[in-house]
Amino acid sequence: MPSPKIFRVDDLTVQVYNSEIEMSRQVAEIVQHYLQDVIRRQNTARLLFATGNSQIKFLQDLIALGNVDWEKITCFHLDEYLGITANHPASFRYYLQNRVENHIHPQKFHYIQGDTLQPLAECSRYSQLLQAQPIDLCLLGMGNNGHIAFNDPDVAEFQDPYMMKLVKLDLANRQQQVDTGYFPNLLNVPEYGLTVTIPMICSARKIICLAPTQRKAKVVKQMLHGNITTDCPASILRQQIQATLFLDVDAAKLLHQ
Repeated sequence: MPSPKIFRVDDLTVQVYNSEIEMSRQVAEIVQHYLQDVIRRQNTARLLFATGNSQIKFLQDLIALGNVDWEKITCFHLDEYLGITANHPASFRYYLQNRVENHIHPQKFHYIQGDTLQPLAECSRYSQLLQAQPIDLCLLGMGNNGHIAFNDPDVAEFQDPYMMKLVKLDLANRQQQVDTGYFPNLLNVPEYGLTVTIPMICSARKIICLAPTQRKAKVVKQMLHGNITTDCPASILRQQIQATLFLDVDAAKLLHQ
């Protein structure tokens, strides 16, 4: 496989590949080796999953590689819609059960209960699970508005006092869910979601963010060349020495290095 172009923006490492296929395969190998090493050192690992189109090929490649002792890994995920059931095709629980859990059988997969009747209590419950031990690896995507998890610009806080919170989703986020085929129209997209916060994400020992395809080019440019601000929540990754951003050439085409 050709070597990626590698550079740094502040503390963030950026790797650019010739295609999304190359990128996904390489990230899968990196994650496989990292999880093997973590389990070898501490006999267990805790992994925080992202969802969305940016993760699909990578997850397929990671599962196909094998040689990861998933029975020693406890899994979490970043966010979920409020008021949506686990068997709804757009539910992140549905996505992860079908694309991940059913194929790897981890020690435990802790899901955010999006159809809870008490969302604030659910935030408290999930926060306690997340904070019980350090997160060894956080997988991220990045929204067209720069969101990470459901931390849209209007609700993102770099010094958030919470580890998990209930948020109103902005219009750009909700429209992206329609554009990428998860909902038929805007009226069907829930207005609220439960999300892991930015400080919880940044507490992970290793962070891997995938942002391939031309659709991400504009926000990648804003993230890397703009100010570090909640106007582009993903820009906080530039202050995370443990983070790496993976791009393909289409996503990187507006960058000047």
